[in-house]
Amino acid sequence: MMFNHPPKEWGPLEWLVAAVVVIALVAGLVTWNSSRPGPCGDGLEEIAGECVGVTDQAFDADEETESLIEAVAEENARVARDWENPSDSSTRIPYVRIAMMMPFTSDESSAMTGDMIRRALAGALAAQLEANSASGPHYQLLFAPDGKHLDEWEPVVDRLAELARDPEAPLVGVTGIPSSTTETRKAVGELTRRGIPTVGPVITAASMNFRYFFKTSPNNEQFAKALSRYLDRYPQKEKGLLLWDSREGDVYSKNLREVFDRHFGKTYDLKNHNSHYIGSSGDDQGIPQRFADAVARICRDKADTVFFAGRDQDLPAFINRLANEGGCDRSGGKLRILKVGIGLEPTLTSAGTERSLRRADATIVDASAYDPDWAKNPGDAPSGFSPFHARFKKIQSEHGLGDEALQDGYAAMYYDGFALFVSAVDRTYGEINALPSTKDVYSTLTLSTIDGGTCTGCLVGAGGTYGFTGPGENDQWAVCKPVPVIEFPPVDRSGDEEKLPLYRTYRGDKEESCPS
Repeated sequence: MMFNHPPKEWGPLEWLVAAVVVIALVAGLVTWNSSRPGPCGDGLEEIAGECVGVTDQAFDADEETESLIEAVAEENARVARDWENPSDSSTRIPYVRIAMMMPFTSDESSAMTGDMIRRALAGALAAQLEANSASGPHYQLLFAPDGKHLDEWEPVVDRLAELARDPEAPLVGVTGIPSSTTETRKAVGELTRRGIPTVGPVITAASMNFRYFFKTSPNNEQFAKALSRYLDRYPQKEKGLLLWDSREGDVYSKNLREVFDRHFGKTYDLKNHNSHYIGSSGDDQGIPQRFADAVARICRDKADTVFFAGRDQDLPAFINRLANEGGCDRSGGKLRILKVGIGLEPTLTSAGTERSLRRADATIVDASAYDPDWAKNPGDAPSGFSPFHARFKKIQSEHGLGDEALQDGYAAMYYDGFALFVSAVDRTYGEINALPSTKDVYSTLTLSTIDGGTCTGCLVGAGGTYGFTGPGENDQWAVCKPVPVIEFPPVDRSGDEEKLPLYRTYRGDKEESCPS
């Protein structure tokens, strides 16, 4: 191309205009980049490859969990709109916030498996939807990821304390807390120091005690009392083995070992009949799941009862080792593997595990917070199970959770963890006609009165009808929580004159001692 005239040189004015344009473009690019959320989104920061913090919006987590996270985020946005900008001149509905402090990512050594995360979140979502369908305040469910090993809790607690001071939409409590470890003890201790009520839906270590920490599951001590009644009803030769997880920092396993030894050590001579292994959950402390010594001792001593003081994810490996050990003639009848837990983790009831149990002539006996049969036989379920089940079935279908999503009890107990706060907030709001503070909620949570078959202020939850009977009473463990004892594979008990009575925490097994 030929120019008819030479190009005009730029003067001072042209250079000034160009400079202004460049500065504006750069400023716009910087603003766009800073306002554009990264993979962690608003309220979260990336620490060691994970999103950590507090948010009411969707963020990057395990791929299988994304649809549930998005569903919670959509409900949170709807709750905010109903207060800030209600449609069709509707009345503004005030709301409070409840945070779910737990991991949302997983790997082979994380505190929660991917399935546990999904089921827990689905249970909490069911409780949120149920609460927001009723009159009264509405509820946001905040995500508070604290790392897959539960060790990034400090910035999370700082932010939660700030949100508790928000006068318009205050944080009223924290749920989640999936495991009893050294780190979770520190986190719950700090939440208590800041006056924030916290619920541990699946905590069972009897030593996890802080003033503001409420536990909706039975603790290991109460589980052991239910198992003691089982052993009294179905005695064998009292030849036992205590199998315990020696991983350092696992508060749960350490406490369960102590409880088993205290309740059963003398009868079964557990001081001289025990074996240990390294569990698979947590940092590297050596090769996990080495059960050769335990199996050899069971065979040598012809043991009929194993007291398993470890985590469910390690039990299938022990059962497989037991089944594959050749030449082991115990001649002591069926081997009972006694454990405690929230429910029966699906890997424990899989076809492969059932085959291994039958080859080993063994039965799992689980003192539990939840009975999987409740979903199959609603007539045997607690009265609060039905609304949970109706909500959960829809979530189960929409998010592809699979047929066994209720087996481990996580969905039911995380539903109860959220619902406990809802019950306390609704009661307080109805009395003071204002959004409650964390101190108000704490006070209401401790105002249950249980008198035989009647209860004032109890939670009618998916896991039973139970409550908390005063500040510090029973170290804030639930009173009257049902503790079903489950056998797998099922044992034919048709010849029993009567069923094993259902144990209720801190009240025993007399029917008239708790609400039915």
